Amino acid sequence: MNAEYTDSELVCFLKEGNQKAFEAIYKRYWYKLFGVAYQETGSREDAEELVHDLFESLWNKRDQAIIRHLSSYLVVSIKHLTTNYIKSKITHRRYQEYLILHELHQTESTDETVNFSDLSKAVDEVMKKLPEKTCEIFKLSRFENKPVKDIARQLSLSEKAVEYHITKSLKALQGQLRVYHSDN
Repeated sequence: MNAEYTDSELVCFLKEGNQKAFEAIYKRYWYKLFGVAYQETGSREDAEELVHDLFESLWNKRDQAIIRHLSSYLVVSIKHLTTNYIKSKITHRRYQEYLILHELHQTESTDETVNFSDLSKAVDEVMKKLPEKTCEIFKLSRFENKPVKDIARQLSLSEKAVEYHITKSLKALQGQLRVYHSDN
């Protein structure tokens, strides 16, 4: 399909199952949709995955979708996917925080003493392995108790991107803290 086709024509061809029309839509809108997803998530991998999911859905539901303005339809769809993804990450992050606290509490309740120095070193080691921006955001959030909104403003990021980095940090810490948990 050449670039001369309008979005409306491409949508008609897409509904008929024309793979070339789908590829033309993909080429025309991939970068724009990636930009929207990346701005919200702050992660190249997550943005690429979300755009992939959107195009997979577009192809699978091509005969059911009612698309009047292709550009608007795609942008609204990627925003919706991104919002749901971030909400699930935030919920997952809260669950991870609960697990970390639960592991620490369980360790204390079994009369094991966690050597604070060792634990502190373990946290430092995890922090060294994280990307610089992720580490900085985690420290601002957890060590300086700054709210997500303030961190986002300070670092010129979206609040969702800040939440993503905090989640990434917590996941890394959770893996490291398992060493300090006893199954006795």
